[in-house]
Amino acid sequence: MTQIQLIRRKFRALRGSLNERSRRLWAATEAQALGYGGASLVARATGISRSTIIRGAREIGSKPAAAESRVRRPGGGRKSATLIDPKLSTALERLVDPVSRGDPESALRWTCKSTRQLARQLTTEGHPGSEWLVRQLLYELGYSLQANRKTKEGARHPDRDAQFRHISARVGRQLRLRQPAISVDAKKKELVGNFKNGGRQWRPRGNPEQVRVHDFIDPGKGKAIPYGVYDLAKNRGWVTVGIDHETASFAVNTILRWWKEMGSKDYLRAASLLVVADSGGSNGSRVRLWKLELQRLSDTTGLTIHVCHLPPGTSKWNKIEHRLFSFISRNWRGQPLRTHAIIVKLIANTRTSTGLKVRCILDTRRYPTKVEISDEQMAAVRLKPDTFHGDWNYSILPHKG
Repeated sequence: MTQIQLIRRKFRALRGSLNERSRRLWAATEAQALGYGGASLVARATGISRSTIIRGAREIGSKPAAAESRVRRPGGGRKSATLIDPKLSTALERLVDPVSRGDPESALRWTCKSTRQLARQLTTEGHPGSEWLVRQLLYELGYSLQANRKTKEGARHPDRDAQFRHISARVGRQLRLRQPAISVDAKKKELVGNFKNGGRQWRPRGNPEQVRVHDFIDPGKGKAIPYGVYDLAKNRGWVTVGIDHETASFAVNTILRWWKEMGSKDYLRAASLLVVADSGGSNGSRVRLWKLELQRLSDTTGLTIHVCHLPPGTSKWNKIEHRLFSFISRNWRGQPLRTHAIIVKLIANTRTSTGLKVRCILDTRRYPTKVEISDEQMAAVRLKPDTFHGDWNYSILPHKG
């Protein structure tokens, strides 16, 4: 838990029993304990202005004046901006979300737009607010300023931003129709056995978990290949842990298992399924087997399968990375993944305060690699490219009968 989150939690627990003076004295005390920059940090965490905290610091140790001992009647004082304009937070989230970025090992999100630009756009849309107000609302919505991190993602495609906007609009339309929309991807492969797993967990002092020095694969246990399906509307996840190869057959079979076990029960009147996937790997936009398997999925379920691929080199922005996989990594940090059964249980027990639930199964089937797909097989796929980037966006229709 960060310092801001800790201070915010303490403030929320205490503010109901504090009057104006005791509130600023408490904030000033917290700021002094933090040292340099403490006033700004407490201000961001609590919403109390920095000038009020500095004023409280000057009052520490002094007796309150007679007028300051009075407490306002309930409801007194200036109303919060979100109380005056209940749609303010929703309008800000709508501005930020289509261009949100995520890191697969972090639950935080951040925005490319500056607070000044966001405040100006909110005012234009009829939600006046200052840059300071926008900054406070972003913290409350779970956003944070993040520094750059070097990553190898290749050249930037000229239509990258347009594709992100297209995906955002496509998902929004699918959800408004109350049709299922999922984000899919394979998580990092894990060695199964008594190997070191990053992170720390509580243990008796001086008694760390003993694991192997070298990370060489254990032939008797092999590896684990988690492939996930994240329901964008229900905030629910499904993960299949494979033991063989990450192929398109394995990926689509995971989607089929999710549909049979969860999706078909949540969407009784579904006529279509939107799949958001990366452009590479087993679910790549150029993988013939992926499209052939999706045709089989469409024929089996009777659903029209809509597919939107993220632009090349942007797999970290896939929703499943920071809405599902990051929490799985957090849940099993510091615990050796000794068996497949342990991995399945750790994934299935992943929970969040926002209601995320996950189901997980082990798939022991074999999925051969280098499967050749003929032109005749591809010709039988009822593939309908979209008008915008048909190589990234397309639909697969079920065969009749």
